[in-house]
Amino acid sequence: MAHVGTGRAAADRRRARGVAVRVLAAVLILGAAACSSDGGTDADAAEDESGRQAALPAGWDGHTSDVYADDANWLCRPDVEGDVCAGEDLDATAVAADLSTEPVDHVVADDPPVDCFYVYPTVSQDAGLTADLAVAENQEVWVARNQAARFTGACRVYAPVYRQRTISAIGGGGGAAGEEARATAYADVLDAFQHYMANDNEGRGVVLIGHSQGAGILTELIRREIDDQPALRDRLVSALLLGTTIEVPDGQVVGGTFGHVPLCEADDQTGCVVTYATFPADSPPPPEALFGRARTAGNEAACVNPAALGGGAATLEPYFPTAIPAGALSGDVAAATMDRLALLDTGWVTMPDYVRGQCTTTDGATYLAVTVGSGPTDQRGTDIGGDLGPTWGLHLVDVNVAIGDLVDLVRRQGDAFADGPS
Repeated sequence: MAHVGTGRAAADRRRARGVAVRVLAAVLILGAAACSSDGGTDADAAEDESGRQAALPAGWDGHTSDVYADDANWLCRPDVEGDVCAGEDLDATAVAADLSTEPVDHVVADDPPVDCFYVYPTVSQDAGLTADLAVAENQEVWVARNQAARFTGACRVYAPVYRQRTISAIGGGGGAAGEEARATAYADVLDAFQHYMANDNEGRGVVLIGHSQGAGILTELIRREIDDQPALRDRLVSALLLGTTIEVPDGQVVGGTFGHVPLCEADDQTGCVVTYATFPADSPPPPEALFGRARTAGNEAACVNPAALGGGAATLEPYFPTAIPAGALSGDVAAATMDRLALLDTGWVTMPDYVRGQCTTTDGATYLAVTVGSGPTDQRGTDIGGDLGPTWGLHLVDVNVAIGDLVDLVRRQGDAFADGPS
C-alpha cells in the first residue's frame, strides 16, 4: 500500500521519536539522495539552543542574487508593496447542502513562527519553451492568489517569479531545448531559495509548497540540496508537493525519491512530505496516467491525505474562486447549481461536508480518490471542475480541494516546529 495508512500506532511512535526518526532513516534506508551543490555536508555544524543546526551550508550563507534582490521579481514577499499574497480579498462564503450561506473570514496570522516558500505550476502562455520574468494577471498573479495567498493564515509567504517551462514546453517541447528550459527553471528557483535563506529566513522554519511543475522543481531542490544537508533539513517544517509523483519503497515512508525526508504521518511531525495527485474515485489513474504511478521497480507512488495523515477517508475543506480571470488556466466549481455564485459578495466559496478524499491504491496506482456531494438531498451538484481527463485527473484543483486542510496542517506543524525537537 503506497499511502500513509499504516495505523495510529505508527503515528504515535513517530510523534515520540520526533526529529530523531529523520536522522535514523538515513541509517536504515538506502535513498536516492543527490549530492549538494558543494559536494559535502555540514553534519558537524554547530547547533543552536533549540538543538537544530545553526549555520547554513557552505556557499549559502551570504548568497545574494542579482535577480531576487529586486522585489519586482517576487510575487509574494511580506511587507512589500504589491504583495500578491497579502491576504486581502480572501474572505469566503460557506454554502451548505441546502444552499444556505454564512461568511468565513480569512484571518492573516499575526507573527507566525514559520515561512512558506511557494513555487507555482505551469501557467505561462509566453511564446517558446521558457517564460520571461514578466508576470500576467491571469497567469502568475492569479495562480499565486488562488494557491498560495490563503497560507498567510499560517505563515509568511514568499513566492519568486521564475522562468518556468511554458505551456508550449509542457505540450511537447522535448529534446535538448526542453532540458535547457527545465534547467533554467530549476536554476531560478534555487537562486531565489538561496537568496531567501541567506537574507530573509533568519533561522525560521520553512514550508516548501509547490504544485505540478512547481512541485517537480521543489522535489529536485530537496533531492539535490536539502535531503543530505542537516542544516537545511533542520529548517524544513514540511514540503507540500502536490500534483506530482513522489516514490517510496513498497510499504515504506522514506526512501525512493528522498533518502532522509519521510512522508508525514502525524499532525505534529515536522521535516516531512505531504503529497498526492487527485482523481475522481470512480476514475482511477489508467496505466498511461501522468501521476500516481511509480516508474522505478520496487517503488510505489506516495499519497498523504492532509485531512487524515493516519490514513482513511476524511471530509476535505475546499476553497474555490467564485470568478476566474479570462484566459486563466484554473479549475472552478462547474456545477450548474453553482451559477448562483455570481450572486455571492465574496471572491471565494467553501462547501462544508461536500468533498471527501481517501488515499487509495487501484491496479498499481495510488492517488487521492475524491467523491463529491453529501447525498441525494445535496443541492450543490457533484462537479467541482478541474478535470483534465483520465491521464491528468482533477489536476487543476489539486490544491483547491484541500487547501483549508493544508493551511491548518501548516499551522499545527509551525507550532510543533516552534516548540523545538522532541
